[in-house]
Amino acid sequence: MTTTDSTAWGRVDSDGNVYVREAEGERHVGQYPDATAEEALAYYERKFADLEGQVKLLEQRARAKAPAADIAKAVSKLEATVRSAAAVGDLASLLARLQALASGVSELTEQQSAEAKALIEKAVADREAIVVEAERLAAGDPATMQWKQTTSTLEELFARWQKQQQEGPRLPKSTADALWKRFRAARSTLEHHRRAFFAELDSQHREVRNRKTELVERAEALAPKGVEGIPAYRDLLEDWKAAGRAGKKQDDALWSRFKAAGDALFAAKAEDDARENEEFSENLTKKLALLEEAEPLLKETDPSSARSKLTGIQRRWDEIGKVPKDQMRPVNDRLRKVENAVKSLEEDVWRRSNPEKKARSEGLAAQLESAIAKLESELAAAKQSGDAKKQAEAEESLAARRTWLDALGS
Repeated sequence: MTTTDSTAWGRVDSDGNVYVREAEGERHVGQYPDATAEEALAYYERKFADLEGQVKLLEQRARAKAPAADIAKAVSKLEATVRSAAAVGDLASLLARLQALASGVSELTEQQSAEAKALIEKAVADREAIVVEAERLAAGDPATMQWKQTTSTLEELFARWQKQQQEGPRLPKSTADALWKRFRAARSTLEHHRRAFFAELDSQHREVRNRKTELVERAEALAPKGVEGIPAYRDLLEDWKAAGRAGKKQDDALWSRFKAAGDALFAAKAEDDARENEEFSENLTKKLALLEEAEPLLKETDPSSARSKLTGIQRRWDEIGKVPKDQMRPVNDRLRKVENAVKSLEEDVWRRSNPEKKARSEGLAAQLESAIAKLESELAAAKQSGDAKKQAEAEESLAARRTWLDALGS
């Protein structure tokens, strides 16, 4: 047998048999008949290149932290393939690289195991946080709970739970089941409270709706009374405010009817007011003229003259009659001011001229004058003797009695 061609890693004999060189010697890998030696070697070298590409791919996966178990399985399978590979090339180097990968798999397995454990612990903590928040909601008072917000929050919690299940690591079955059982129980409690709350609310709304419907019917029945029905309508309005809420749609519809009934009554009142304003506008003109006549009495000093003039004005005032309602208070206030002024003038004159009071005032004045004279003598004596204490007491008493005397004279 004659060698026709060879390379550092293999050769081809004259019969087309191809051999690979290994540490133990040559190994027959196949035959490539009806071809040149170069073509035969190139064919088996390409097979070696394919194996080398697979090794390189595994190395890249290991650097990318692919699952260690997958890499270990692939290394074992590829190592067996390389040992008996029908290929020409440095198969020993491929085996060495695979063995290096195999030794690194153990370290990678530990690292990935620690990472997986950390991810599971975090996922458990995240699920626990979701459960705790759901349980907090379930423990709330249903009567004071904002159900729209609570329902929205619970839906968000459930969406987070589902995302954890889909995207997060797989939890141990016992842990996952226990957490789900708690979450499901919290959801069931909230749903039970929500249904009970809205059932009670519906009952309350029904009662309020019935009550307000009755108030609407009573308000609408006041329409024929016109203005006279307004006091009764106001009473019904107070009852309406105390009745509570009947649900927005029902409440709005009932209020629209109730308000329309009131608007009809107040429209009738507005018409009456307009007629009265027109009817009594002439009276207003007359009373304003009387006020022009009365207001100079504010400066009058003779009570008899002031009373006489005021009496005549009051008589004519009453004869004129009503004025428009919006002007009633202003004109009455102006006349009352004049009446009060005349009354004060009379009282002031009577006070000054009252004989009994005048006698009392004169007697008291005499007493004060006598006391003042006595105190002045005591003050002079205190000054002469140099008694500072008595001097101060006399001055204080003297000042007080002079003040009283001045008050009597005013």
